[in-house]
Amino acid sequence: MRASLGTNAIIHFYKAGLQNILFEFFADGLFIYEQIRDVELENHGQDVLDQVDSDIDTGKIELYTSQKLMELQVYKIFEYNVNKNKNLYGTGDLGEIYAISLAQTIGAYSLVTDDTKQGGPYMSLLQFEDDIMPFTFADVLILRYLVGMADENQTVKDFHSINSSSNLNWSFKSQVTKFVKRFFKEPYRDEDTTWIKKLASENNINIKMKLTALSKLLRYMKVDSD
Repeated sequence: MRASLGTNAIIHFYKAGLQNILFEFFADGLFIYEQIRDVELENHGQDVLDQVDSDIDTGKIELYTSQKLMELQVYKIFEYNVNKNKNLYGTGDLGEIYAISLAQTIGAYSLVTDDTKQGGPYMSLLQFEDDIMPFTFADVLILRYLVGMADENQTVKDFHSINSSSNLNWSFKSQVTKFVKRFFKEPYRDEDTTWIKKLASENNINIKMKLTALSKLLRYMKVDSD
C-alpha cells in the first residue's frame, strides 16, 4: 500500500522511535507535501524533524513540492483538491488537508492521520464517497498484526510506546472495538468491509480469531483503561 502522511501521525510514530512500522507496512511508498515539512513539522515537530529529513534524503519518504506537482502536470488538480477540502474541514486542519489532497492527487490509497475529532479528516473520510482509506496509528498497528508482521504482544507494546511518548491517553481496548465496528459491525462504507475481507483472503488469515486473541491479551494484561 501507498500512504500520504498527516502531521500528527508522523510526530506520534517518530516520537516513539517506531517510524519503521510505517516503512514496512506501507512498502509501496510514503508521501508528504512540502507544507507539512516546512510549516507543520517546523512548528509542531521540531524534535523529530531531523529524523524526518534524514528519511526524506534517503528516499524512505517522498517529499512532494508544488514544483514537482507542476512537472507532473497535476498541480491544478492538487489545488482544486486543497480548495475543496478547505471548504469541508475549514482552515484549522491545514496539515491534514494537504495530506488528503496529496493522496487524492497522486493516487495514494491510504491516509495516516490521528486527527479523529468529529468533523475532522478521519471521521469525515469514513462517511464520504472517497477512494481514500484513513488509518490512525492504532489502525496501522492492528492491521500489521492481522497480516502477521507482529504478534499480539509486540502490538500492545508498540501501542503503549506511541500512546505514552505523545501523551495521547488513548485506550487500546477502545481502539480495537472501534476497528471492529468500522470494518465489521457498523461500517460507514461497504467498501471498508469488502477491503478487509480481501485483505484476509490474500493473507490467509482468520481475522476473528486474531482479534479475539488480541482482546484476550488486553483483558489479562489489565494495562488498558476504557
